[in-house]
Amino acid sequence: MDIAGNKLRPTAKSAPTPVGETPLGKVATGRTTTRVELLDAVYKACPSLSRAQARELFEMTLEEIVTALLRDDPVKLRAFGAFNIRAKRERVGRNPRNGVAAKIDARKVLTFKASPTLIARVNGWAAPVGEDD
Repeated sequence: MDIAGNKLRPTAKSAPTPVGETPLGKVATGRTTTRVELLDAVYKACPSLSRAQARELFEMTLEEIVTALLRDDPVKLRAFGAFNIRAKRERVGRNPRNGVAAKIDARKVLTFKASPTLIARVNGWAAPVGEDD
């Protein structure tokens, strides 16, 4: 079951995933997808755009997300997830090595909650039916 209580089932019965491979059959490389790789994907997905136009589109998208978060507006991307800013109050914490109390200042933190659709895809399950991500 997912967080919302929906039953999620695997899309197909398959053999266990070999060590070092992802469920999609790709070898796990341990690499991080970079900004350059995302820009290249946008460029390849939109052949009518020049590389400069693809980069501008990508940068404008990221800038809009950042601007919305700075206004304390949540950003919800259907079938992907939601970004939110959460305020944390000032508190007293403890150094785990020596137990000495230390003040932790108030701050804002960025949170991300993956959509049920994304969670299902990552796990190789069928997407939840009727889910309003």
